[in-house]
Amino acid sequence: MASELEKFYELVYDIDTAMMTTRRADGHLRSRAMANQKRAAGADLWFVCRDGTAKLADLAQDPHINLTYYKDGSREWVSVSGIATVTRDRGKVRELWAEDWRAWFPDEGDARHGTPDDPRMVLIGVQI
Repeated sequence: MASELEKFYELVYDIDTAMMTTRRADGHLRSRAMANQKRAAGADLWFVCRDGTAKLADLAQDPHINLTYYKDGSREWVSVSGIATVTRDRGKVRELWAEDWRAWFPDEGDARHGTPDDPRMVLIGVQI
């Protein structure tokens, strides 16, 4: 599997965004754009989101997801499925944190907002 995983990483290396599809409690599918995060131990892929979002509710009732990637210039695409795990581990958030996260977590009156200590930040790890 490691060689297949490395092939996958090569295919999506320069694609910034994945479409993440989850299943809602009513069975309907829901997709949304999610920014790829750097590679780190604990999951094959990492994504960050705001606590309390619909995607977290979807994952709580069914952790199976699909991720699709599309390269506009060449029209190449990749689709993978996996199991998502949600973590609020501050250590892992600090490890993965990137400056551009500030755009998704603007200052709303707490000095921690937009920093690696922002309590609104939740990670989604995916095993593909």
